[in-house]
Amino acid sequence: MIRKVFSLQPAFDLLIVDDGSPDGTASIVKRVMPEFPNRLFLEERTGKLGLGTAYIHGFNWALERTYEYIFEMDCDFSHNPDDLIRLRQACIDGADVAIGSRYVKGGRVQNWPISRILMSYFASVYVRTILWINIGDTTAGFKCYKRKVLARINFDTIKFIGYAFQIEMKYISYKLGFKLVEVPITFKDRTEGASKMNKGIFREAIIGVLKMRFMKIT
Repeated sequence: MIRKVFSLQPAFDLLIVDDGSPDGTASIVKRVMPEFPNRLFLEERTGKLGLGTAYIHGFNWALERTYEYIFEMDCDFSHNPDDLIRLRQACIDGADVAIGSRYVKGGRVQNWPISRILMSYFASVYVRTILWINIGDTTAGFKCYKRKVLARINFDTIKFIGYAFQIEMKYISYKLGFKLVEVPITFKDRTEGASKMNKGIFREAIIGVLKMRFMKIT
């Protein structure tokens, strides 16, 4: 995936945030880094601190630099690096947040069991119903933010660190008046690693959405 990202035009830099992955992610990245000086970066953290805190760490890292477009994506091959170009273009064309969406026209999922597809789809229906937000793929984790969006969000107020984090970031962006646009993508089931989804994460998302509905956003 690393080499695929660096083959794209326009050029993208890549930051990998690693929370002590047992699969040796950090070691692999370190071996490749000399091939891409000043383009491939690694931030290592101790312990499993949660999906949301890893993304916030990456966002702060990017905001400390001069990046105008800041992306988040999975590195388990579920997200196609080619779609980075399309998400960036959506922001150039007027979006403040471009969402790689499975559930708009043209979007689809490959290699997921029907039970997982239904759970994901109806989770988004639930979120839209509770939060009154017109986003088809509310749990999507493939996004492009304009710098001004992340600079406006107070990360200290983010309440969730699991999959509810993805919902919360979209909801806050929406409530702050930013324009969210969905870009259809094909999401493929991971080819490497194991899913981190469990009952605790799912429960956080369900209860978290109810809490979001009544939280104050400034």
